[in-house]
Amino acid sequence: MPHTTRVRTGLRARAARSAAVVLLLALGCTSCGYTLAGRGSFLPEYIETIGIPTFENRTPVFEVERLLTQEVRTAFIGRGSYRVQTDEQGVVLRFGERVGTTTPGLNYHLPYPIESVETPKVTRVNRVEVGFRSAEEALMLTGDENIVDINFVVFWIIKDAGDYLFNVREPERSVKAASESVMREIVGQTPIAAALAEGRGQIEDKVKAGVQGILDDYRTGIEITNVQLLKVDPPNQVVDAFRDVQRARADQERLRNEAEAYANDIIPRARGEAERLVQEAEAYKQEVVARSEGDAQRFTQVYTAFSAAKDVTTKRIYLETMEEILSNAEKYVIDQSGGASGVVPYLPLPEVQKRIKANEAGTQSNTGDLQ
Repeated sequence: MPHTTRVRTGLRARAARSAAVVLLLALGCTSCGYTLAGRGSFLPEYIETIGIPTFENRTPVFEVERLLTQEVRTAFIGRGSYRVQTDEQGVVLRFGERVGTTTPGLNYHLPYPIESVETPKVTRVNRVEVGFRSAEEALMLTGDENIVDINFVVFWIIKDAGDYLFNVREPERSVKAASESVMREIVGQTPIAAALAEGRGQIEDKVKAGVQGILDDYRTGIEITNVQLLKVDPPNQVVDAFRDVQRARADQERLRNEAEAYANDIIPRARGEAERLVQEAEAYKQEVVARSEGDAQRFTQVYTAFSAAKDVTTKRIYLETMEEILSNAEKYVIDQSGGASGVVPYLPLPEVQKRIKANEAGTQSNTGDLQ
């Protein structure tokens, strides 16, 4: 190969390498407000500094543009295209600094090393388990100074990809540490009976709110979606004794409830019976008093009438007394003077009255049938 050809080929290779550097600097400086050529441009001075050759009296800028083929430019620019999936969020970095976020779809950023992009999955539900690895992690002290063995799970997602990438170094470790700390605090305020039974839902809600507050204070970009208590039991060493105590407490509670139910049944009934007796006694009292007062008033009236007309009053009292005595007695009338005429001197008044009543009842029945 002639010496002139080798020199020219080497110059072209050197120009190509330098052109890539110039283009990168040009793109970066253009984003920062500088111009490629003209007044205030740094490019001609830089080209002269790095020693890009010129050919046929052409300026270095045009020589670089000629050396960069269309394929190289297309490949270089195409390196900035990227796709964000539906479960991701794009975080654009310019020289390592966060400059924005992008939504799912096809997006573009300036090629590396000027800009790069991170695409964490923001819809994936992550899981952190606490209390499964060691006894020290699972044993916690309750509000009434008992020890419980607790295993629980924390579910979380990414709500802000930028904060998640730049404000927290180890997300799972941070979530686990915050969850364990808050769980110990809440359990330390709760009696063991509530932690083992009806208070589990309240503990889960309080732990979720407490962990979320800590993560928001540190701007971790993490959202707690759920907290589940999988196991809340006494330690294995005392579980049998604890169950005996629980059974005794359950029996105590059952007997107390039965006694209260019996008391609630018998006491109202006794009170109702006592009230009924009081009301009956009061009614009897009023009845006797009213009858006595009526008898006294009647006696007074009779005595007044007797004082005014003794004979008439005596006869009236006699007739009223006989009417009262004989009203319910069977009466027979015998006429002694009618024996001479051949008529039996006997009149059974009760039988006559019965016949009269029977005739009246039959007459009313016939009248109803006719109607």
